[in-house]
Amino acid sequence: MSDLIDDPSPGQNAHEYSVSEISGAVKRVIEGEFGRVRVKGEVGRVFVARSGHLYFDLKDDRSVLAAVSWKGQVAALSVRPEEGMEVVATGRLTTFGSQSKYQLNVDDVQVAGVGALMAMLEQRKKKLAAEGLFDEGRKRPLPYLPEIIGVVTSPSGAVIRDILHRLRDRFPRKVLVWPVAVQGQAAAGEVARAIEGFNRLSPGGALPRPDVLIVARGGGSIEDLWAFNEEIVARAAAASDIPLISAVGHETDTTLIDYVSDQRAPTPTAAAEMAVPVRLDLLGWVDQQGARLSSRMAERIETRGQRLRDLARGLPRLETLLDGPKQRLDMAESGLKAGLRSLVQDRRAALTRAAANLSPALLSARTEARRATLQARGDRLAPALRRATADRRRAFAELDAGLRRTLQDRRRRLAETDQRLSEAWARAGAAAARGRERKRETLVALDRIRLSLGYEQTLARGYALVWDGTALVTTAAAAEAAQNLEIQFQDGRMRPGPGAPPRRKAKDEPEEPGDQGSLF
Repeated sequence: MSDLIDDPSPGQNAHEYSVSEISGAVKRVIEGEFGRVRVKGEVGRVFVARSGHLYFDLKDDRSVLAAVSWKGQVAALSVRPEEGMEVVATGRLTTFGSQSKYQLNVDDVQVAGVGALMAMLEQRKKKLAAEGLFDEGRKRPLPYLPEIIGVVTSPSGAVIRDILHRLRDRFPRKVLVWPVAVQGQAAAGEVARAIEGFNRLSPGGALPRPDVLIVARGGGSIEDLWAFNEEIVARAAAASDIPLISAVGHETDTTLIDYVSDQRAPTPTAAAEMAVPVRLDLLGWVDQQGARLSSRMAERIETRGQRLRDLARGLPRLETLLDGPKQRLDMAESGLKAGLRSLVQDRRAALTRAAANLSPALLSARTEARRATLQARGDRLAPALRRATADRRRAFAELDAGLRRTLQDRRRRLAETDQRLSEAWARAGAAAARGRERKRETLVALDRIRLSLGYEQTLARGYALVWDGTALVTTAAAAEAAQNLEIQFQDGRMRPGPGAPPRRKAKDEPEEPGDQGSLF
């Protein structure tokens, strides 16, 4: 801040700095003195703004340091700060001039030691357990023989080779591999997105949805396996609709995903064994079941055959079953001819009686009756048609009158609207004229003010201006140095008389008696 230190000499005023100058100088000093630093402390208050920026405090037993991670930096953090966590934060020390405070712009956060990691893991475990994500009742059984197995792991490690080798030995199945990073800052996000991506696939689609998922990784330290302790991974595994097997680390390694998964395998190879049965064992079991089925079917057939033979002995002989129906058929055949002759005679008699009733006179009488009926109905129909026609005419007349009244009303409204527009136009013209008159009066008043404030009015009151060409002379020294003096009065300019301009006398020079000096 040496550029801001001002040591004025006696009798002078100190330099005045703006608030922004002081704030900028402090910012340059702090950023230049510290630059990039690593700070160890306990995380205090944590606040995530709606913009995505993360604000938190780092504290020890005596002091508190404000810290901020911008939205783009938050996505790259390997560890999200949580209240009570002991961390080592790395970033740049800077200032926030709007609130006159300094803060740490953090771009990396690491947990301070394995003990802090275990404490944070226990805290997360209690939180997820309280939400019911570890309950046995929500865990689903694994399918006995899945068609498609989804594997979330690194595509280049030994884990995927062990899984594929074990599946090929036990029961070859279709395998979909979703390659992810299993260690580092991006590992947790990639694993969570892989689980969600498998669940979004449609069953039977172009890329079919797996029947079971395996999330696998080889062994390592707690820091190496920390991605599978992240809350985002545990929640993605708990929300999976596909049964999920976790196979992270060795048998002694335990991560959060092991608690929320439907089945935990001690190793990736064991996960492959859980996913499918042994094909040869299954074929042997099928052969055994087939032999048992064949034996049981032979026994049932023999038993049913014996039962059928026993029942057949109680049935009558086949040749005696048709004796009764044959006799009834012979009796029906003997009575059929007589019945047909009687039926024909009865129908002939009925036809004769009906023909007797159909005489010409009767037909003529029936025709006349029908004609009279039609004439009566026609007589009743003509007045009804005339009344309907009259009603239609009256309706059309009323409709025409209504249309004429509507047209007259529209014309009247149009005339009123035209009159109102004319009156509005006249009022607008008058208002515009009044506005122009007011502006003209204002302009005249302003011009009078301009004239009253100009130097010409001052000249009219007895004052004069001294010019050196086009420059105004305001001091005696300027008048002595001038080459071409002119004096402006109210009515014009004039040059002074012959002779040099007056010379200023020194303070200690005696004044000649009787000499009153010269105006010029």
